[in-house]
Amino acid sequence: MKKSKLVMVGNGMAGVRTIEELLKVAPDLYDITVFGAEPHPNYNRILLSPVLAGEQTLDEIVLNSWEWYAENNITLHAGKKVTEVDRVKRVVRAVDADGNVTEAEYDRLLMCTGSNPFILPIPGKDLKGVIAYRDIADTNEMIETATKYKNAVVIGGGLLGLEAANGLMLRGMTVHVVHVQSTLMERQLDSVAGKLLQKSLEERGLKFLMGAQTQELVGGPDGRVTAIKFKDGTEVATDLVVMAVGIRPNTDLASKMRLHLDRGIVVTDTMQTVTDGRIYSVGECAAHRGIAYGLVAPLFEQAKVAANHLAEFGIGRYMGSLTSTKLKVTGIDLFSAGEFMGGEGTEEIIMSDPFGGVYKKLVLKDDKLVGACLYGDTADGSFYFKLLRDGRSVADIRDKLMFGESHLGDTGHEGHNKAASMPDSAEVCGCNGVNKGTICKAIREKGLFTLEEVKKHTKASASCGSCTGLVEQILMFTAGGDYSATPKTKAMCGCTDQGHQAVREAIVKNKYLTIASVFKGLGWKTPNGCSSCRPAVNYYLISSWPKEAKDDPQSRFINERSHANIQKDGTYSVIPRMWGGETTADELRRIADAADKYKVPTIKVTGGQRIDLLGVKKEDLVGIWKDIGMPSGHAYAKALRTVKTCVGSEWCRMGTQDSTQMGKDLERAMWRMYAPHKVKFAVSGCPRNCAEAGIKDVGVIGVDSGWEMYIAGNGGIKTEVAHFLVKVKTAAEVLEYTGAFCELYRQEGWYLERTVHYVSRVGLDYVKKRILEDEAGRKALWERLQFALDGEPDPWFDFKDAQVDTRQFTALPA
Repeated sequence: MKKSKLVMVGNGMAGVRTIEELLKVAPDLYDITVFGAEPHPNYNRILLSPVLAGEQTLDEIVLNSWEWYAENNITLHAGKKVTEVDRVKRVVRAVDADGNVTEAEYDRLLMCTGSNPFILPIPGKDLKGVIAYRDIADTNEMIETATKYKNAVVIGGGLLGLEAANGLMLRGMTVHVVHVQSTLMERQLDSVAGKLLQKSLEERGLKFLMGAQTQELVGGPDGRVTAIKFKDGTEVATDLVVMAVGIRPNTDLASKMRLHLDRGIVVTDTMQTVTDGRIYSVGECAAHRGIAYGLVAPLFEQAKVAANHLAEFGIGRYMGSLTSTKLKVTGIDLFSAGEFMGGEGTEEIIMSDPFGGVYKKLVLKDDKLVGACLYGDTADGSFYFKLLRDGRSVADIRDKLMFGESHLGDTGHEGHNKAASMPDSAEVCGCNGVNKGTICKAIREKGLFTLEEVKKHTKASASCGSCTGLVEQILMFTAGGDYSATPKTKAMCGCTDQGHQAVREAIVKNKYLTIASVFKGLGWKTPNGCSSCRPAVNYYLISSWPKEAKDDPQSRFINERSHANIQKDGTYSVIPRMWGGETTADELRRIADAADKYKVPTIKVTGGQRIDLLGVKKEDLVGIWKDIGMPSGHAYAKALRTVKTCVGSEWCRMGTQDSTQMGKDLERAMWRMYAPHKVKFAVSGCPRNCAEAGIKDVGVIGVDSGWEMYIAGNGGIKTEVAHFLVKVKTAAEVLEYTGAFCELYRQEGWYLERTVHYVSRVGLDYVKKRILEDEAGRKALWERLQFALDGEPDPWFDFKDAQVDTRQFTALPA
């Protein structure tokens, strides 16, 4: 039987999801041809922000690989833009970058042209350095610009604009966000949540111009943008302008085809265009009952209906979508749904904790939940959305409604794992419409034990990623001891099939003492390894066999070989160690004199309470360290960086413990400690926590009766609050517990794995068992760390013992 021909215009998420759904129910019905204007396979556009921020690469956000198209007999024409569709002859024509024309006949046509970014119609919009933020090409241009220029302006305070601004800031640029409204993300948040978000982002370094109206963009003699001018006459200098002010359905091709348009390509409940029954449309370009949706969840609902009719089942209907927005903006969780702004006849229940960074507003009408806005804590977002969607009365649970699903009575489950108390019908992944029961069934029947496997088999957590934490809880709850945060067999790199854990265990078991013996014993494919595996193996050797395995400086990253942090212009930074953030007038004079002598252009106080000398030439490093005469701050290394402190009881009238002395003791005990990744401590003298101990690898907070200890916090790209570990009475106990945890992490952590990820992988209960319940084991870990650090050289004052090649600091002759 001759197959029908299906041609899809557009290779984005909604269109490819339609094909995936079609292949499930009618795999042999069509010969499928796909045209995509971009030279890439289908990728997750939602995850462009992590690519910009440096968290992920394009390869990591690809949803359907080149191989997927081939395996499913799909002809993919990537990098070819469809310019014409002959509806009479049913022929699609596309052109590539060289002007070559490709044609394809169709029996059914699927229009998935997506949307275009809106560009403000102002003078200067065509200057170089003025771009939108819509695809991987825009992302790459921003990444490249950040390596050459310093200042950026993002126009638009919505989700996309804030993600662009955050990514550019993390790339080292000074970023101003220009927003015409008075609060951020006004379509997703009320004014209170919007202002909380702005305050949090300002604390991270972003600058905001609210209520600002852009008049024009000013260009330089080379045709590149140099400034943005506002209607009040003020200007801001900039080298890059990113417009993130909204999107418009891409209907250019549909207009040429004479399809009926009204806010998009008008479609029926079967996702067929009202003009031509052979042509279907899904995604941001489609308008259903007057609405063009921009969120991924309704687009995937459309895809399922379109696939049903393309498969000739003819029973599905798309009736529109009630949408909710669950987002993570630069590490801050947000959720909104329904009439969250309130209105006539509504009443509001509000919980606000600005200090804790949590705000919740529930809007009720006639004893039913009609809207919700959550900031900072969105764990119950799916529960509220279900109440809103079902329209059930909440009169019987009104008094407990604000505190979420887990407070509505006995769940019949022990522990704090939210997944355990959820019914199987509860929706987990809003983007893909996946409930808990579907995930649990896949885990049990297919033997899944990693997040990636769940994504592959159920699509849960595969789109925006906001449900990832809940999916991991379900994995832990369902798979039990088989759960693994990362694939057990994932190789370290292309040089070997061995994973990090296998290499660590082999080094300990076989007492390998050199990199060469590891490579030989474990059958490395590349005899000398690569820049990924050599530093990891070197670290595993010296942490497993201190004083026996010999450190190989050439197997360290460039910063650790130079013992200085290289900057974007090729110069270096120098950060002397100041014990617990405390210094003296003599030390400050030496730093100032050295800065003058070596013409240091920038002196900055860091977030870790240290002084950073920026712009030091490599040939001056030896001299400047000698003149300063202070210990190395290890700011360049996978090591203990800083111990941040408040002034504590010695000076502060609120202080309950001497946090400065505690910080100095901790830092002196462990300052030469190398680790799988950088490590930061903080000690606060009272629960007001001025030293921000709650987001450090080890945080210590003084209370009246002693010290509270927290572990595995992270203040990086994705802020993670530390876990409470233990309360102790004495400073000696703080040292012992801190050292034991650090040594456990040193022995078991995978290279480049932060403590937050290590604890997530092995489980907090495991760490507590090793540190709290096993006293002898804890003391042994602390003693082993002291043994490993005893005699560890300061690289800037013990060149020989630290194996520093001083020839690298000699300037080449001009």
